[in-house]
Amino acid sequence: MNTLAAMRSAWRALRANPLRSLLTMLGIIIGVAAVITMIAIGQGATERVQEHMKVLGANVMLVLPGSSNSGGVRQGAQSSQALTEVDAQAIALEVPEVQVAAPSSRATVQAVYGGTNWSTPVFGATNDYLEARDWPLASGRLFEVAEAQGAAKVVILGQTVARELFGDQDPVDQVIRLRNVPVTVIGVLALKGQNSWGSDQDDIAIVPLNTFRNRIQGDAAGRVKRVASISVKVRDGNDMKVAEDNIRELLLQRMRVQPGADEPFRVRNLTEMLQAQEASSRTMTLLLSAVAGVSLLVGGIGIMNIMLVSVTERTREIGLRMAVGARGRDILTQFLIEAVTLSLIGGAIGVLLGAIATWAVGQFAGWQVSMTIDSIVLAAGFSALVGVFFGFYPAKRASELLPIQALRHE
Repeated sequence: MNTLAAMRSAWRALRANPLRSLLTMLGIIIGVAAVITMIAIGQGATERVQEHMKVLGANVMLVLPGSSNSGGVRQGAQSSQALTEVDAQAIALEVPEVQVAAPSSRATVQAVYGGTNWSTPVFGATNDYLEARDWPLASGRLFEVAEAQGAAKVVILGQTVARELFGDQDPVDQVIRLRNVPVTVIGVLALKGQNSWGSDQDDIAIVPLNTFRNRIQGDAAGRVKRVASISVKVRDGNDMKVAEDNIRELLLQRMRVQPGADEPFRVRNLTEMLQAQEASSRTMTLLLSAVAGVSLLVGGIGIMNIMLVSVTERTREIGLRMAVGARGRDILTQFLIEAVTLSLIGGAIGVLLGAIATWAVGQFAGWQVSMTIDSIVLAAGFSALVGVFFGFYPAKRASELLPIQALRHE
């Protein structure tokens, strides 16, 4: 019996007992559908993390103030006033792994243009801040040196602020008011999107650090130039952990922190955090896929069971075929093809259900999913292997029957 004839025979056997065949394939169907759905969810989560890494910028760290003590009461995170603009300059100059170190401060103010207003975070920063964040301009220009040093009344807007204040109008060279300070828009940032925590990064306005300090925040001139954070970009090819350790050691020396004392700052390796999140997503995907794989094994056991029943029911048929010349390997091939056919049909139905489940998760749960051809091939190939593995024993048992005993079987 050739392969095509064996497949036709298998199909006839399946059609003879459709309900039993469906129940036999149920484990394979559920297993394949679960594997495809889990891989799609895991792949979607990984892609989302990679998008966040791209949006955030590569090799980025953030130096933030730590907590402080006041009258014996321990304040919350970032309550310390430890970081200064000079610390950022020292990091850029003395840590060889650092490409740029950009100090910045932040306040939420009301931006007004004509009769339109919008509450937005305003950052006091330098051009290095945009380099650290890998954030290009969509239009306009960066701050000039004289503007940065002279606290010029200029501002660069994010896409959300530009849209809320100006609509379709070009905001460049227009004048808006930030906390009643008139500033001229000199540029608009490229679209950045949401960050890892769901915040709109395009809802931002950036003024020179001196402008923020002297005009927006209203600090007195000559005061220690404290900043709220320092964004650090590490040079490509350098170890982030080494850079982090060097930054921490430098700041501890500058702030004269005694050994064992609390650090008045925190260094957050954002790239490392996102990579850990990506690794966690992959681990969870593997774990869920392994659980789904158990369903495939259970389905395989069901196939073995039903094939053993089929061999018993068709013993006389096997004896007749052997009597007219069929060899043992022909019988083995026939039953093996029947087992694989069961697995492949179950796998095909599982792929269809997996695609529907993946679409439903993406549509109704709002999760990012990504179903690839690799996951389909993997699930279908594994289901075929299950058919071969669990169908081999019944097929071998059928092929080893003696014709005379098989013909006497009732």
